[in-house]
Amino acid sequence: MRLVLVGPPGAGKGTQAEFISAHFAIPHISTGDIFRANLSAGTPLGLEAKGYMDKGDLVPDSLTTAMVKDRLQQGDVANGFLLDGFPRTTGQAEALDGILREINTPLEVVLEMQADEDEIVGRLLARGRSDDSEEVIRHRLKVYAEQTAPIISYYKNSGILRTINGLGSVAEVTERAISALSR
Repeated sequence: MRLVLVGPPGAGKGTQAEFISAHFAIPHISTGDIFRANLSAGTPLGLEAKGYMDKGDLVPDSLTTAMVKDRLQQGDVANGFLLDGFPRTTGQAEALDGILREINTPLEVVLEMQADEDEIVGRLLARGRSDDSEEVIRHRLKVYAEQTAPIISYYKNSGILRTINGLGSVAEVTERAISALSR
């Protein structure tokens, strides 16, 4: 299974990614892990990304896409993968489609986890992280709505989008996710 997990910050994607990847025996690939691996290995892509990050700049889409492409060509993804944190924009979704066409492994499903904004704010505030003020959380949700939510329409038009309610116990959401992916 080749899938992308999308949803707003705090919808439970990271938690569900672990269960889904274990259930389907596929690697969970997060962009954060890809960045850390490239930085720690000192790869040319990692060194280039470090230059942007050291200045506090966002790593350009082209560089992020190059890292994802490199990761998707490694042997452990032969039987599938779960991408978490990429794509974040329609441009990245189009780039991902191009990468997957090149390596002849089309995306099978995009699982969208929906959750009520006020519920998300409560969830994230309950984590008690110093960088999780209500103002910051609402800003992150606004950025998600502006930049990432448009990929929902992109994938819906492709016919591979499945949507679940991300609220409830971890077990309930996992059951919904597995059920939606097993159709």
